[in-house]
Amino acid sequence: MILLDYKDRRPIYEQVVEKLSGLMICGILEQDSQLPSVRSMATDLSINPNTIQRAYAELERRGFIYSVKGRGSFVADTRSIMALKDSELKKKLRSWLEEAKRAGITEQKAHTWIAEEWLKEDYMEGDMKEDDKGRKSDETI
Repeated sequence: MILLDYKDRRPIYEQVVEKLSGLMICGILEQDSQLPSVRSMATDLSINPNTIQRAYAELERRGFIYSVKGRGSFVADTRSIMALKDSELKKKLRSWLEEAKRAGITEQKAHTWIAEEWLKEDYMEGDMKEDDKGRKSDETI
C-alpha cells in the first residue's frame, strides 16, 4: 500500500501519516473504507505496531480517520479532508503570493508561472501513465 523512505529524517509514523493522508486526499482510499489493522500494516511494512498505532492516532486527531471499537479504523468524510487540504494550499499560496509581490513580480507573471507549471505537471502525469507501447494506464500507485 505504501513505501517508506528509511533515509528520510522524519520519524516513520510521520511518513505513514503523510502517505495515508495523501491516498485519502487523492481518492484512492475512499470515504468509509476500512484501513488495514495496526498489526497487519505493521507486518506489511516490517515496523513496530506502536508506530502504526501512533500514525493512526495522529490521523484520527487530524480528522482523516475514525475508529469503531472492535471493528477498526475507517476513512472519514472525504469532503472534510478536501476542505482541510484546500485550506492548507490556500495558506501556502497566500504566503507565496506575498513573497512574489515583495519581489516585484507582476500579477500577470504570477499567472503565467502558475499556468506553465500546471501544464507541465499535466504533461508529466500523462507521460508517467503511458506504458512502453504508448498506451495510457489508469494505474495510480
